[in-house]
Amino acid sequence: MTRVIVYSAALVAFIAATAMTFASIFIPDWITYTTTTAPSTPSSPSHTFTKVIGLHRSCESEHGCAHFPTVEDCSGTDRYFCSMWRSVGFLMSFAAVLELVTLVAYLVVINGGKQKREAGWKVLSFLLVLVGVVQCASMAIVAYLFDNDDRFFVGWQLDKSFILVTVSWSIAILSAGFISLSAFVFPEEGDYELIPPSENEMYR
Repeated sequence: MTRVIVYSAALVAFIAATAMTFASIFIPDWITYTTTTAPSTPSSPSHTFTKVIGLHRSCESEHGCAHFPTVEDCSGTDRYFCSMWRSVGFLMSFAAVLELVTLVAYLVVINGGKQKREAGWKVLSFLLVLVGVVQCASMAIVAYLFDNDDRFFVGWQLDKSFILVTVSWSIAILSAGFISLSAFVFPEEGDYELIPPSENEMYR
């Protein structure tokens, strides 16, 4: 029963991590730029311009959303940025597939009987670490582009999707460590602890 509780708790946390991953893929909010211009006259309101960039589209407050990277982003000297950004999209999609596979593995291990629960931690830990590594690589590429690409000047900032991915891969890695630790700390299912002999029995 102890292992079932451990796996179930890790599964709940991983479901939340998977939801964060899918949200980061579909919500175009990895990097955001916001600027506010002063009013032209004292009576006119100030104007705020916002642009957000996601893995597959970008949105502006004035012109709506469009596919990203654009054709211009993938030509000339910008080909490097385009290739790197598309690599992030591929890695995140790959991570999402791995997470679905991991969810199936969780269900198989939890419902597969005592033997699968005792040995399943190895498979689950491997999948969780793999998910974490792929997502961490995606996050690292975005952070590198944010710090080094000229298009991201002062005013741009990493936003919600970047944070969601960071939390997601952190949960995956922590879950892998927790499951691996539980395999060595908790007793096997169905086992009983030996009762130490009493003093009278020791001196018989």
